[in-house]
Amino acid sequence: MTTRENTPIALDEALASFDVLWSPRIVTRVNDYDVRVAKVEGDHVWHVHDDTDEFFLVVDGELIIALREPEGERDVVLPRGSVFTVPRGTWHKPRSPKGASILLLEPTGTPTVGDHHDDVPGHVDATTGHALA
Repeated sequence: MTTRENTPIALDEALASFDVLWSPRIVTRVNDYDVRVAKVEGDHVWHVHDDTDEFFLVVDGELIIALREPEGERDVVLPRGSVFTVPRGTWHKPRSPKGASILLLEPTGTPTVGDHHDDVPGHVDATTGHALA
């Protein structure tokens, strides 16, 4: 990761530095957590994180997160400026029909496709995050 400790990082500039969808960039770290930004459009993949929650902040656009809960499936709609935390152990599938920019907070080393997942489509980058250029 490009080291930028003790200097502000503009999210709009960080997001402008790459175009690849569903391929998060690590903008900074907080203790043992990565702060990642990503551009998204279309569907991600159904997945679950066994031991960690996943925090989402919609910077621009709209994100929809489908959840599989004991009561059944439901969609959580997140417009620009909204936050949502997917609890650990909950199967979920983010999607954005028109595109969005998001910020994620996850423990360093957490795979974007969780601990268990459906088949990963070619447009989804199965990674633990990339360095911000």
